Amino acid sequence: MAKTAISSIKMNYQQLNNTEQRIADTILANPNAAHDFTIQQLAVVSGVSSASVSRFVKHIGWESYREFSLALAANDNDENFFGEIEDNDSTDDIIKKVFSGADNALNTTLEMLDPSDFDVAIDLICNAKLVGLFGIGGSSLVAFNGYHKFLRTPINVIQHPDYDIQLMQAVHMGQTDCAIVISHSGRNHDTLAIAEKLKANGVPIIVITSFASSPLAKLADVCFVSLAEEVNFRSESMSSLIAQITIIDSLFTLVGFHLGQDSQDVLDNVRTAIETTRVPNK
Repeated sequence: MAKTAISSIKMNYQQLNNTEQRIADTILANPNAAHDFTIQQLAVVSGVSSASVSRFVKHIGWESYREFSLALAANDNDENFFGEIEDNDSTDDIIKKVFSGADNALNTTLEMLDPSDFDVAIDLICNAKLVGLFGIGGSSLVAFNGYHKFLRTPINVIQHPDYDIQLMQAVHMGQTDCAIVISHSGRNHDTLAIAEKLKANGVPIIVITSFASSPLAKLADVCFVSLAEEVNFRSESMSSLIAQITIIDSLFTLVGFHLGQDSQDVLDNVRTAIETTRVPNK
């Protein structure tokens, strides 16, 4: 699975201790300068020990500081970082930065995805008697998008934006079903309550989140991580939403492909039904 130095920091940031977060903040503040630091220099600038830096890089998934430093240097050639929106930016500048942010979220997320995780998820979805999609707030938009897509397949699928109803749906699900649970932070109290009920019932859980070490991710049978940078006018969760929807779209497409003609028959029937609601072309 491909990864970048910056994405590995962001993905694990919430699980770092205070010392490790100081190192992470130093790097994220100026990654182009940080890649030239020796381990001793990074320790001095961050106000920590060299041993702390060594533990930090291993905590975020790298074998050694040298391996991490080389990966950080590779970011120097990337144009993926969000531009900060400034007071003197033109309309064109702002639009380009917003689109660049969406592009960054998709590319960074793609680097971290493992195709084998999709194989496992598709097997769970296609063999489930019922697939439930769960998400609160902004994540409910991703869940609804998934519901809207999977209605075009033979999959029996449920989704509802209300938390209480989601919790009741979770109570009715069991081992022969499958749940897709979405949360940017992976720490939303209501989402965790739903996931814990699903887990208690033995329901296989597919999680989509931005933090691989979050409490929600730890409940997952399969976890997909969406990544994005944060800028001054929007949170990373807004761009991460685009990546999460694309993960859902990938699952839908793979399910449709896996189920073959059965999916095509349902899709054709749905298209025919929808077409009757439209005004004919003149």
